[in-house]
Amino acid sequence: MDAELLSAQRGERSAVAFKLKSAEAAMPEDPVDLYRILALTNRGPEFVWGHQQDVLRDWHETKSHASDVAIELPTGAGKTLVGGLISEYRRRKYGERVAYLCPTRQLARQTAAKFDEYGIPNVLLVNRVKTWNPAHQAQYEAGEAVAVSVYSHVFNSNPALDNAGMLVLDDAHAAEGYVASPWSLAISRKTEESAYLDVLSVLKPALDPLVDTRLRAPKTEDSSAYVYLASPIGVAEQSLPLEAAVAAAAHGSKLSTDAFHAWKFLQGRLDRCLTYVSYGQILIRPLIAPTAQHEAFSSPARRVYMSATLGDGGELERAFGRRKIDRIPVPKGWETRGTGRRFFMFPELTDDLSTAPGRVPAFVSKVVSSAGRAVILTPDSRTAETFAKECLPETYPVVKANDVEDDLIAFTAMDRAALLLTNRYDGIDLPADDCRLVVLAGLPARGDLQERFLHESLGALEVLQERIRARIVQGSGRATRNNKDWAAVMVLGRSLTSYLSGPDVQGALHPEVHAEVEFGRTNSLGTTSSEMLDNLGVFRRHDQDWAAVDTHISSQREQYTRTVAPSSRELHNAARHEVAVWEAIWNNQWDWALTAVQRVLDQLKGERTPQRYAALWNYLGYSIAERLAQQSGDSSHRDTGAHYYRELQRKAQTSSFLAHIASPSDRTHAPVLGDLDPVDEAAMLAVIARTELHRPEPFERALTEARAGLADTEYRAYEAGLVHLGTFAGASESYGNDDDANPAAPDAVWIFDDARWVTWEAKSEATPTGEIGPDNVRQAQGHLRYTEAERKTSAPSGSIALLMSPKPKIMAAARMLANDETYLVRPPTVLEVFDRLIRSWRTARARTITVLSPAELADIFRAEQALPSQWLPLLKAAPVKE
Repeated sequence: MDAELLSAQRGERSAVAFKLKSAEAAMPEDPVDLYRILALTNRGPEFVWGHQQDVLRDWHETKSHASDVAIELPTGAGKTLVGGLISEYRRRKYGERVAYLCPTRQLARQTAAKFDEYGIPNVLLVNRVKTWNPAHQAQYEAGEAVAVSVYSHVFNSNPALDNAGMLVLDDAHAAEGYVASPWSLAISRKTEESAYLDVLSVLKPALDPLVDTRLRAPKTEDSSAYVYLASPIGVAEQSLPLEAAVAAAAHGSKLSTDAFHAWKFLQGRLDRCLTYVSYGQILIRPLIAPTAQHEAFSSPARRVYMSATLGDGGELERAFGRRKIDRIPVPKGWETRGTGRRFFMFPELTDDLSTAPGRVPAFVSKVVSSAGRAVILTPDSRTAETFAKECLPETYPVVKANDVEDDLIAFTAMDRAALLLTNRYDGIDLPADDCRLVVLAGLPARGDLQERFLHESLGALEVLQERIRARIVQGSGRATRNNKDWAAVMVLGRSLTSYLSGPDVQGALHPEVHAEVEFGRTNSLGTTSSEMLDNLGVFRRHDQDWAAVDTHISSQREQYTRTVAPSSRELHNAARHEVAVWEAIWNNQWDWALTAVQRVLDQLKGERTPQRYAALWNYLGYSIAERLAQQSGDSSHRDTGAHYYRELQRKAQTSSFLAHIASPSDRTHAPVLGDLDPVDEAAMLAVIARTELHRPEPFERALTEARAGLADTEYRAYEAGLVHLGTFAGASESYGNDDDANPAAPDAVWIFDDARWVTWEAKSEATPTGEIGPDNVRQAQGHLRYTEAERKTSAPSGSIALLMSPKPKIMAAARMLANDETYLVRPPTVLEVFDRLIRSWRTARARTITVLSPAELADIFRAEQALPSQWLPLLKAAPVKE
């Protein structure tokens, strides 16, 4: 007999080893219990922290069967472990395929390494699919390991991970661009010029003729600065030639790889997208990604969104195209807990640099050089290029995003280097001595053309506030990754400085960041750049001198409570209906879409409503109604469209977007509106209603009191004069501040129904010498917010805050803090408006006001340049920020 066979029969050891499946270990009761088992053999922490246990039990007991759940955990709170345990629990208990998605390959690698440390079986599936290890993919497919991957392997025209039972989406607050990318067809003029020009030619009927001419003119320095929205009606009418032009570019290899893949998603549906056009690019995409029809994302029974900053205004729902996402809030106590120490610096607010902005680059260069390594976060490539050219020391090494896609060694291995990133505020971890300086250069609101349109062209900053705030918080925290970490944060750019100066913005920040920003601003104003460098030196030494300051910041943090940003409630309530609109549009259900548009607008009402964003939705409502009218011939749809168009005109008065709604398509279909501007009409109706002033005695008495008050400098008399002036101007309500103990209240408020508000801060007793300071500007521009809170409704679009002062100059730091709504007015200008109005009143009274129609009365006021639309430009001639 063969010796080996004989040996085997005798039970001797075989040369071949087989793996036998062990009996299933007892299933843990919940994710917390799961970690007790993992901790017996893993290399991670001994136990799950108390706040992590709270979140995990909340999810397990109340949200584990919900289709969409968002979990908010700040930096340093152990977000990866929580997400990993939820993933592993579902995989073990139900045998589910679980995919854990990260924005970048670098973060995916970090997450996989953490999972190894925690003892969570996982496979790393990144890079191109053909490079994946087949054995690893098979483990995921069999539910034997969690797949750690990137968003692009789900949000793709040909998704590689299309069969998960649960998706865990990390850093969800930064995901909008990744999610929208499959439906975003971008055509660059620089690299795809022929395709760009072909599509631009097709879009001509959908663009204002002046815009079309501008886009075809030779390039200038400002050519790419503006984003236009092509008329949705015009795009629909040109849908066939537009489809043909894009198809020809796609088949002719004139599109980028990303654009070609997006074309696969969008073909046959270009008319259901919005089309944005700038000098450098055309972007065709839906306002909200229709993810409900993307099987790789919508088919999993559960989606868990992990984020350090969720926000309150529905940004998450819009970003992922979900009508409702349940939330597990920040654990109790973490709202005020520290996340490292940041020292914010605002160089452009210092006494010397605010008056000499040309010296700022040299100061920045000096700070960067002294730091050695610095991460520079910019909103767009133009800002990045300018910073590299003007603010970096000569020959300073520059590291770009592509250099650190897989790891950060290319940056951290050098003693001196600038990591220069564009529109990337998350996914970079630089703890301890890896980096001690972060530079935030410019307001982070310049993503794709849609984001730029919402911010710059429409002026609807409110709808982007969560996104902007998250980028600032996350960006400033790139070098503070734990409680003991510390780094300086330098803030550059007028728009970002002004944004962070707003009380509403600061109040919506994490209390820790709120206290740090306020401390940084306070210690930038009224100081010099040399003193700022001295303070930076104290911070960097981090010795006893800094310890007292740190204690002060911590005590300030304890006094703050994060508040919900204005308009967040309205935006959150509208988000589910916005998602419903695009779901209906994508399914060609235009009637349903129009119904959902009205529901959106029903929610965009009330206190602090974002008027300009509501204007966009009125434009979309008008466009959908007109499309239905053309399809059905039903005149009622045209009447509905006319209503939306009138509301558009009312709500977008100060938006530059309105000036470009003049395409041939819109002109053909737009309804004919009345001749009177809404604010002029409101004023004329109020003048007619002021019957007490139609009589001689009350009129002359009010006139005398008004003239005397406006010629005086005593504050009570002047404020009373402003109240009278508002009445003569046609304000339906004109009132002042009767409470001297309440400095936050405006000195006068003019209400022109729901067409316009004007608030006043009058410094009548100021001397005509010196400069207007930051405190005066902050006081004046807070009056609109105060009035909104007082009246419990949102200020109409175009409302303004006026600062009246005889001082000849404004401090540069005060200009840096000013917003777009605040204007400086001189005493003679106020008297000029008064004289125009009184001449008009005398003429109108001579003709008997009560027998005049609003149009006839407007003719009288127009002749004296006394209509609001005529004197408002006079009062707005000097924006404080300029």
